[in-house]
Amino acid sequence: MPQPPRPKSNKPDAAAPFKSAVGATLRAIAGKTDIEVAFTSDRPILTRDKARIANLPRLPTLRDIAIARGQADAMAMRLAAHDEQTHRRRAPADPQARAAFDALEQARVEALGCRRLPGMRDNLAQALDDRLFRANLGHVTDKDDAPLAEALGVMLRQRLGGIDVPESGQGLVDLWRGEIETRCTRSLDALGSAVADQEAFSRAARQLLNDLELLSDAELGEFDKDDDDQGDDQKDGESDQSSEPEQGQGQSEDVDAEQDMAEGTAEEDGETEGAETDYREAEEERDSEAGEETPAPPPPGKDDGRIANAATYKVFSTAFDEVVEASQLCPPEELEQLRQLLDRQLESLAGAVARLANKLQRRLMAQQNRSWTFDLDEGLLDTARLTRVVTDPLQPLSFKVENDMDFRDTIVSLLIDNSGSMRGRPITIAAICGDILARTLERCGVKVEILGFTTKAWKGGKSREAWLEAGRPPNPGRVNDIRHIVYKSADEPWRHARRNLGLMMREGLLKENIDGEALQWAHKRLMVRPENRRILMVISDGAPVDDSTQSVNPGNYLEAHLREVIEDIELRSPIQLIAIGIGHDVTRYYRRAVTLLDAEELGGAITDKLAELFDEEPPSGPRKKRP
Repeated sequence: MPQPPRPKSNKPDAAAPFKSAVGATLRAIAGKTDIEVAFTSDRPILTRDKARIANLPRLPTLRDIAIARGQADAMAMRLAAHDEQTHRRRAPADPQARAAFDALEQARVEALGCRRLPGMRDNLAQALDDRLFRANLGHVTDKDDAPLAEALGVMLRQRLGGIDVPESGQGLVDLWRGEIETRCTRSLDALGSAVADQEAFSRAARQLLNDLELLSDAELGEFDKDDDDQGDDQKDGESDQSSEPEQGQGQSEDVDAEQDMAEGTAEEDGETEGAETDYREAEEERDSEAGEETPAPPPPGKDDGRIANAATYKVFSTAFDEVVEASQLCPPEELEQLRQLLDRQLESLAGAVARLANKLQRRLMAQQNRSWTFDLDEGLLDTARLTRVVTDPLQPLSFKVENDMDFRDTIVSLLIDNSGSMRGRPITIAAICGDILARTLERCGVKVEILGFTTKAWKGGKSREAWLEAGRPPNPGRVNDIRHIVYKSADEPWRHARRNLGLMMREGLLKENIDGEALQWAHKRLMVRPENRRILMVISDGAPVDDSTQSVNPGNYLEAHLREVIEDIELRSPIQLIAIGIGHDVTRYYRRAVTLLDAEELGGAITDKLAELFDEEPPSGPRKKRP
């Protein structure tokens, strides 16, 4: 006997007053009354008009509450005391230097908050401790595993804001403190005296990067030249207002800080901010801010020179690369356990999963209008015309044949970023969506393949070792070992591949991402398929990042190659390309793209975008041979 539906609970959210108070405090400190504040099960994220704070557990402790307050305080100070245009203009191009520059700026705004509102200090300290603990940086023993940018941020918070180094960051700081304090004594003092002045702070930060050999003397000189040019322009613009008194002279640090916060808020009201305050793994903040200064793709036929190294992209060695089945990377017993872990995640989302699957299936099946050809000599017996045989036995039997439907002549390839920045909720949601997609489209007669891409090692691998043994030739190209994973092939039933999707939950799998070559690989697989309509969907949360390759090539080396590959597919290939970014703006790379603030929105976005593609006519024209 079926059970009656369980009545919906009208019990109010016990944490609602706290959440409301946190939101009101964030808006007051930031000076922005229109910002949307919400709590999410995903990582903390901040944009120009939205703030997402990590959700509280069902029974929050005092520490959980302090962490939420600390995240909100950090976001509020970022909005109030940070000028995005200044930061973007002064930031270096090299990825490692950029990450350190970003970390110093975040430490500056938090230290400013500690000075102006001492009550923030404990909250920010708890949020910092939680973030470092989740990154597992407390017991690192090798500098290669200890991000310099994080160490700089932690040390500067202690020096400028009085936030003690938490236990979860002690190992990280111990590895770098001696070198930083020995080489950067003057630069650290300069940073301390410029907390309330972002321009002066950025100059001191660049000098510190130069002391650490992250920024060359030539690059530092270029920045100084830009400062001089800007100063001349400002002098010309201020000559007409010489009668007005100069602001900020002789005032206290608190007044300076309030002025800076007001200016930062006014500036940000008119621009799009790409900051994310997970304080961001290095590639996430670099990518989110770079998106605002990257021009949109040019129309077909127009060459604006934005792909400077497109023709020179190369690979130092392919001997250590691999394309591997997911089942080969993990013992069957462990793979089954990982799938069970994914299934437990699916249990909490069972209702949403069922709704998404049904929604997608309804939208796709509605397009399968059955079309028949009648009065044929062979085929299926047309029972509707049997009456003619009864009334006139001399009439032949009538047969019918169902016409071919373009809808079923389709394949969808889902290419999932398996980089370290996807760790946690994003990769879980991506795996769940791949599972939904495979099951649902299989019911509709649409073939699906699920692919993943990462690298075999952090900061290089055997390719880098081979490059070192070869004498470090300049501009070697890609010097890491790529790993492309096949979770489900197009012709494999979902029931055979379902266990493979659990591999995404495995610790240690997610490393770095070289998107351009992964996109080429997935595209090449689709080009040999016989289906008329071929759709390639990319799920990612960042631009290409491989420290080993970027440290020995131009800073935009991987990004420029990705742009070239995307442009080639979008303009010259019959394959339909779409991208979905999780907490990251991918619209600056892909013409057809959507950016999600919360990973929970991924399933709905996949459903809507796929349905839109099926509403369109499939691309026509001969296939282009790939070089």
